[in-house]
Amino acid sequence: MRQVTGWLTRLPTTLSEDDQAALKDLLARCPELDMAAGHIRDFGEILTDLLGATLPTWIDTVDASQLPGLTNFALHMLRDLDAVTAGLTLHWSSGSIEGAVNRIKKIKRQLYGRAGFHLLRKMVLLR
Repeated sequence: MRQVTGWLTRLPTTLSEDDQAALKDLLARCPELDMAAGHIRDFGEILTDLLGATLPTWIDTVDASQLPGLTNFALHMLRDLDAVTAGLTLHWSSGSIEGAVNRIKKIKRQLYGRAGFHLLRKMVLLR
């Protein structure tokens, strides 16, 4: 199962010839999996090319296919569609800020109960 998931979530061009043949055989035997693979590829394209504007169309298509796991995933995105669309459209990222916050939290956990604010401040500023 894990291997098939890897085949479906990677770019087809990155798969070896044996893996491509095995995936093609598997998709030929299971039409539902073939349909899911198409939806997964389309979503990957939305992610990599920042095509957030096409997300509502993708959600409608997945909902119409009635594939349980993908349908639930797609419909949950409707809860905050504006934020998801913005995340899949805009080039901005808060990754560097999140990294700094996680680093500070790690230092705080390491020093919990052992040091006061002054030592914590020095540790944060030194690194």
